[in-house]
Amino acid sequence: MDFDVRVVPRAGRNEFAGIRAGALLVRLAAAPVDGAANHELIGLIAKTLGIAKRDVTIVSGERSRTKRIRIAGLDREYVLAKLIG
Repeated sequence: MDFDVRVVPRAGRNEFAGIRAGALLVRLAAAPVDGAANHELIGLIAKTLGIAKRDVTIVSGERSRTKRIRIAGLDREYVLAKLIG
């Protein structure tokens, strides 16, 4: 399943902050330097869903704040329920 994510780097802490303009808003403590924010995003999503990092990929927007994320093996309702709370 694919979904859009809007990333806010250099936040005080890592957290999911709801939906904005149809995309999941994620605040990350990491700076967008050398892919650090992307790695932190993948790790945060994988940890929250209880899946391996290899099951979470950035399909598009690697260098943008708006990204398209693909989760392997899970359905949309489950993923959004876990990430949004």
